[in-house]
Amino acid sequence: MHVVIMGCGRLGSTLAHKLDARGHSVAIIDRNADAFRRLGAEFGGTTITGIGFDRDVLREAGIERADAFAAVSSGDNSNIISARLARENFGVARVVARIYDARRAQVYERLGIPTVATIRWAADRMVRHLIPEGTVEVFRDPTSAVSIVEAPLHRDWVGQTVRSLEDSTGARVAYLVRFGIGSLATPNTVLQDGDQVFFVVTDDIVEGVLAAAGSAGLGGH
Repeated sequence: MHVVIMGCGRLGSTLAHKLDARGHSVAIIDRNADAFRRLGAEFGGTTITGIGFDRDVLREAGIERADAFAAVSSGDNSNIISARLARENFGVARVVARIYDARRAQVYERLGIPTVATIRWAADRMVRHLIPEGTVEVFRDPTSAVSIVEAPLHRDWVGQTVRSLEDSTGARVAYLVRFGIGSLATPNTVLQDGDQVFFVVTDDIVEGVLAAAGSAGLGGH
């Protein structure tokens, strides 16, 4: 894949390194040439100094052949303008933008541009660690119809299978985190103490799913 990244801050440079290390072709844009120092000598991609929503700069970065585009500069407006250019004018299939304002992020997601609302994401992660019983939404699709939520489990579900949990809640387990590592559960996966379980839900069923997971239900001994 050829990936164009706008913004060579901490996120952009880390993203560029990860993609480059996986063998992808990477071009990264920043208006400040000094920002490219973050990449180091081992970076094998291309650097372009310029404004990320300038069409000529984007063309120089290979936007016309790009498979993906990431707008991760420090400015919400710059990110969304460049993301829309990549999607609507150059037809890039995979586009994502970092947005600090969570309200804006919801609007752009409805336009079909996936966003990472940095502050909201960080706050949700902290809530999950500070208040384990809190319910945290970790993903919502661009149409805002489907989300993934963490559902704290009643202790009596320990030793039961994912199939039993799904039957009781009426929802599918998207994945679980065990000992800090995410994995895809099978229906026969046996739940262990400390598992974090994440369900795929719609808004109309989320309360029932959380209630069923948080009670003894079929998991009672």
